[in-house]
Amino acid sequence: MNKLQMHSPNLTQGNIDRLRQMFPGCVTETRSQDGGVKLAVDFDQLRQELAESLVEGPQERYQLSWPGKREALLTANAPIAKTLRPCREDSVDFDSTKNLFIEGDNLEALKLLQETYLGKVKLIYIDPPYNTGRDFIYDDDYSSDVEGYRLATGQVDESGRRLVANTEANGRFHSDWLSMIYARLRLARNLLKDDGAIFISIDDNEVDNLRKVASEVFGEDNFVAQVIWQKVFSPKNSARWFSEDHDYVLVYAKNGASWTPRLLPQTEEMIARYKNPDNDPRGPWASSDLAARNRYDAGLYPIRCPSGRVIDGPPTGSYWRFSQESFEKLLRGRNQGLDVQHGVAGDRENQDQVRAQVFR
Repeated sequence: MNKLQMHSPNLTQGNIDRLRQMFPGCVTETRSQDGGVKLAVDFDQLRQELAESLVEGPQERYQLSWPGKREALLTANAPIAKTLRPCREDSVDFDSTKNLFIEGDNLEALKLLQETYLGKVKLIYIDPPYNTGRDFIYDDDYSSDVEGYRLATGQVDESGRRLVANTEANGRFHSDWLSMIYARLRLARNLLKDDGAIFISIDDNEVDNLRKVASEVFGEDNFVAQVIWQKVFSPKNSARWFSEDHDYVLVYAKNGASWTPRLLPQTEEMIARYKNPDNDPRGPWASSDLAARNRYDAGLYPIRCPSGRVIDGPPTGSYWRFSQESFEKLLRGRNQGLDVQHGVAGDRENQDQVRAQVFR
């Protein structure tokens, strides 16, 4: 005899799931009456989706918000009654080394470092969980003891740090991850010097959210770059859509006005790119295209080539690097370390080509 289910299905959640497929921007995360987090309909946004004119609702403002954000801020600011214990037996030159390796929960470690290293750190690099649906993220609920926590979750890393699974089925999939990273970024910022910077690795799953929350913590004006790091060099035949070959590194400065990157020294390969076939007294040089893609309104003008042919302007979507006045000065003599020369393009039409010599 088949057993009958003693409860009816949750029709509301089923409707929300179907609505989410049609209007994904109208379904968000919110708190339930019992304090949990669940998916819910943003009716103001839904009304706007179905209306042909602006629908009045709550006052709009630019912000990044999620359930648990305020708790994450409290977690970052809450003091802890712990201390770092030296491990001399596992250390090398403990009394003289300038390096410090800390094992333990990273949130607790960041808090313990606040007093000693506040405003003294030049560079921070973090490699947080990427929130792929298979990752474990750090859990910041310290209301239970360690043994109780282990029994409840069964998840700790090799150092005993608290971890919880964060799967896509979790109603707080993004919220839990944001709360975890938000608290740590706030503490990391306190450690940076005024001319310090933080580098954060991430992939496509949370790069948008990470950039928003990092801009809130460090300031949008202190965003330096979103670096693309190529991690693989061969396509993945198992990819569902595109074969992803890169991750990202977000770079933020503590104070963008005070931070400058330290350039790498020139290599022999770089130096070899410059030659001096005409024995120019200023040294080796290399040819460079006179057209650039950065918009420069003064860089739109025709150029008469030595052959007499007139080039109406730079290629579509680009601009000459110099104004017409500067260009004419360069034609009259070798000034400012640049020499404009006439060349012949390697095509069948023997088109004129304008280049600028760039000196090392």
